[in-house]
Amino acid sequence: MRILLVEDDDRVVAALTPALRRAHATVSRAGTAAEALGMVHDVDLVLLDMGLPDQDGLALCRQIRQVETVPIIAVTARREESSVVSALRAGIDDYVTKPYRLAELMARIDAVMRRTGQGVPAPVERIADVRLDHGSRRVFAGGTEVCLTRKEFDLLSMLVQAGGDAVTRESLMEAIWDTSWVGASRTLDVHVSALRTKLDRPGLIDTVRGIGYRIGVEA
Repeated sequence: MRILLVEDDDRVVAALTPALRRAHATVSRAGTAAEALGMVHDVDLVLLDMGLPDQDGLALCRQIRQVETVPIIAVTARREESSVVSALRAGIDDYVTKPYRLAELMARIDAVMRRTGQGVPAPVERIADVRLDHGSRRVFAGGTEVCLTRKEFDLLSMLVQAGGDAVTRESLMEAIWDTSWVGASRTLDVHVSALRTKLDRPGLIDTVRGIGYRIGVEA
């Protein structure tokens, strides 16, 4: 899936882009309405900040709708009912208010893509003899299916997506449990332990002391 992130705040872009890529999206970024208009023809979804430096997001949405039917989700701090109504009338497909939970945004992206009939099949990923099928959310180790919980699957997928790089505990907790609460750290450890046991692949997940976890080099 190709996502255009129309956002002028570098901090928001830095926080959101890795999460979108972990969800198998190719992310491009436009910091202004003018840039977005030149990029919108080659994407599957637009995440649109309504407060852009050169133009109001509603005006940009109307311009996009004159030439494209690409799904648009507004991501904004505007919470007033009148703002929501105006956005929907301008052609916005969904509306998410800041601050938002990452899981909520990802769920809304999935829902909009399904509703517009533009969803794309999720890929199959392999690491050694372990196969992750994102379409069916099934995992196979050595050809045998391994029954994982939803969060175990998400955890394994996130580590595999990192391609052997270490993933911090904070990133894992924020992406999977929507929290950076220190108490969730124990929950993370329990899920990693469960994955190691269920997959029966001792070298698959390495602990990176003081940082987090990664897919093992001997996987």
